[in-house]
Amino acid sequence: MKIEFISSKENPLFKEIRHLQAVGPKGQKARFISGQTLLEGIHLVQAWVGNPALRFLITSEVGLQNPEIAQAVYDHVEICPETRVYQLDKGLWGLLSDLVNAPHIAGLLDLPQSALAPQQSIATLPGDVIILDRIQDAGNLGSILRTAAATGFTQVIALSGCAHLWSSKVLRAGMGAHRLLDLYEGWSYQQVLSAVTAPLLAATAGGELDIFNMRKELMHPVAWVMGSEGQGISDDLMAQAKGVSIPIDPRVESLNVSAAAAICLFETVRVRRS
Repeated sequence: MKIEFISSKENPLFKEIRHLQAVGPKGQKARFISGQTLLEGIHLVQAWVGNPALRFLITSEVGLQNPEIAQAVYDHVEICPETRVYQLDKGLWGLLSDLVNAPHIAGLLDLPQSALAPQQSIATLPGDVIILDRIQDAGNLGSILRTAAATGFTQVIALSGCAHLWSSKVLRAGMGAHRLLDLYEGWSYQQVLSAVTAPLLAATAGGELDIFNMRKELMHPVAWVMGSEGQGISDDLMAQAKGVSIPIDPRVESLNVSAAAAICLFETVRVRRS
């Protein structure tokens, strides 16, 4: 296995990694331009071992001394021999702030076409779907994606206004769920309403339907709509959806959106299995 060494912070690849780590629109623009995103940590890299989209691996001398990291690197290179492996100088690794306290392993992953062409036209999107409306918190988004993968809801649409699904923070929170999902970003309300064929169910306080009394509705494909805690679900989607409420203690104002999503998705699975 050939290993290339990087010892200067002026190295083009090192600079690109730093750009990919940027938060907000700056980081999203960098990911669109490069067509790549950064996988940080052993668990994310392991999730893509054997996938040719993982074309670059970055580690250090310390990292290669870790048996788990070394195994992941060798396994991936054996399956994908065109992978380029880089070893950063130990001191240089410390400049990658998001990686300081994590095992010394990262990867550059080619983004799927759906991430590079967020406005692509899709005639129909049949079956179960999750629609995310203006959710900005990366931790919540990653948790929802992880729950989606666990429940078999593989189609996820993030409307314009959501945080970037392929950002470092969302990837870390998703713990590898991205590899199991079909993700669509930057969609408008009109695109959702024209492409999604399943009825829209909006998780919202005061919804007319009780999540635990919906056997008939949940036995068929559904499109769960989750909105941000601050703004809620847009009027455009609510006008086309049925509101679904989750019974909670009246002393509690609301649920975290990722917790609400977990309840709705796992209740759907429970109903279908019963």
